[in-house]
Amino acid sequence: MRALIQRVTRASVTVGDQMVAEIGPGLLVLLGVSRTDSERDAEWLADKVRSLRVFPDSSGRMNEALDGREVLCVSQFTLYGDARRGSRPSYVAAAPPEQAKPLYERFCERIGARRGVFGAM
Repeated sequence: MRALIQRVTRASVTVGDQMVAEIGPGLLVLLGVSRTDSERDAEWLADKVRSLRVFPDSSGRMNEALDGREVLCVSQFTLYGDARRGSRPSYVAAAPPEQAKPLYERFCERIGARRGVFGAM
């Protein structure tokens, strides 16, 4: 699994014309699932992201974990794109949707994230 994280003051996901999820201060997580990932990987990564000390404390040092902040999770298979050859990325390392969706859901449940719509563009 790969997680690209971004600290945000607020974030939202819109599908079509409808906002499906939004958060206040916290983390936006773009989550990619590979063919070799398991439920154990999803749980480990959720725990890891939750414990990352990426928020400033009262001294301004990156010393605080997620604590009471929110998480917005968006599935992103392109994190497994391989563009080393040619000009068209290969996504063969990304898990197929039927394998990726349960692991995405498990990650989101474990970390307590609001989420986008799996597979939506």
